[in-house]
Amino acid sequence: MDKVEMAIFSPFMRWISTIAAVAAGATAMPAQAPSLAMLDRLEKGSWQLRERGSDKVMQTLCLGDARRMIQVYHPRSGCSRYVIEDTPNSVTVHYTCPGAGHGRTTIRAETNRLVQIDTQGIAEGRPFSQAIEGRRTGGC
Repeated sequence: MDKVEMAIFSPFMRWISTIAAVAAGATAMPAQAPSLAMLDRLEKGSWQLRERGSDKVMQTLCLGDARRMIQVYHPRSGCSRYVIEDTPNSVTVHYTCPGAGHGRTTIRAETNRLVQIDTQGIAEGRPFSQAIEGRRTGGC
């Protein structure tokens, strides 16, 4: 190689060796599944779900696992879930239930006994969209 080729080639080689060194030193971190820890902080027991602004109880649940509130319109198991947001006070989950529909639910904790649920999707071939207040009312 003559001096002109070496001068052009040298910066490229430094760049390549820098990239190789960075790649060799990088460590892969395994992806961690979202914990939905906010739901674990909610009190277990009897919860009433009401459409926001209404006194009429839509549903009463005996909750051992607050994750049941993610699928208000699809209470069965066998649904796949994709966590969109997982923060200390709010979770948003998209779920799909083969043959039954799908939904997207956001649950925001005001306290460990009061939550606001916004859910929408398709159930039994029909769209739904609802703002729900969930409140713990006692033991089961």
